This record gives sequence, C-alpha cells and structure tokens, in this order.
Amino acid sequence: MASRVHTLGVISDTHGLVRPEALAALAGVERIVHAGDIGAPAVLEALARVAPVTAVRGNNDRDAWAAGIPATEVVEVGGLSLYVLHDLHELDLDPRAAGFAAVIAGHSHQPRQEERDGVLFFNPGSAGPRRFRLPVSVGRLTIERGRVAGTLTTLEIPDPGARR
Repeated sequence: MASRVHTLGVISDTHGLVRPEALAALAGVERIVHAGDIGAPAVLEALARVAPVTAVRGNNDRDAWAAGIPATEVVEVGGLSLYVLHDLHELDLDPRAAGFAAVIAGHSHQPRQEERDGVLFFNPGSAGPRRFRLPVSVGRLTIERGRVAGTLTTLEIPDPGARR
C-alpha cells in the first residue's frame, strides 16, 4: 500500500496583507499554517478559501479579533506532530523530547529551514509588506512515510516603482 503524501502551506507575518501571489503559491495544499502576525481576520478568511487554516497569534495580533487565537498550536498530520508558535525565541520546550517532527515559527521575516537534533525548524519568512531587503516568501511542508521536508518559495512581487 502506498503511503499518502500530505502537503501543508506555511505562511507568516502577513500583517494584514493578502497577496494574490501568496494565495497562488499555496494553492493545492490540504491545510495552511499561519505562524502569526496575521494582522486582520480578512487574512484568515482569504486563506480559508484555499484550504483549512491553523493559526497562532503573533506579537502584533493584539486587537479583539485575535483574542481567541492561541499563542501555540500542535498540528497532527501523517502520523507526525508539528509545533507552531510565532517567535522561536519563545520556544519553552525541547521539541525532540516532546516528540515533534518540526517547529514552525515566523517573526524574523527571514525564510529559513534547518534540521537540529532530528527536528526540522521551519520559518516561511514574511508574505506581508516587504521589510528591508528581505524576500517576500511562503513555504510548503511535505509529510510522507513519517518524514517531513520543507520547501521555501520566494514570491515574485512587482516593484511598484518599476516602469512598465
């Protein structure tokens, strides 16, 4: 029997901006994980039209609409547990000892993935307003046969100052 492949879209730091390029990059995933600094409920509503959404609250999600969004979340998929929080510096557990295959975080706006002690640490970067010279990006996680692998995608965003 073939193992089912699960694909999660991962987005963070939208700060109220829903880019059509981000929605297109997340098309076809079975679930979207938003790692905080959502910025407005309309962001989650737009993402939910692509796939079911699991979201955590970021440090800038302080208005009343965000009160019911948890600071951390556990996503179970394909027999693996993934831990989601906004700021990796607030991680207060040993993910390997806790049995997590991956830790998903945002906050830094810097896309990054690395394996530490058998755990994938995954940051999709920021899909919101451009910050400094950092790329605008999203990510995907693929879970198959008890393993998780990540892919980061830099979005092609038109430069509003460029001549056409």
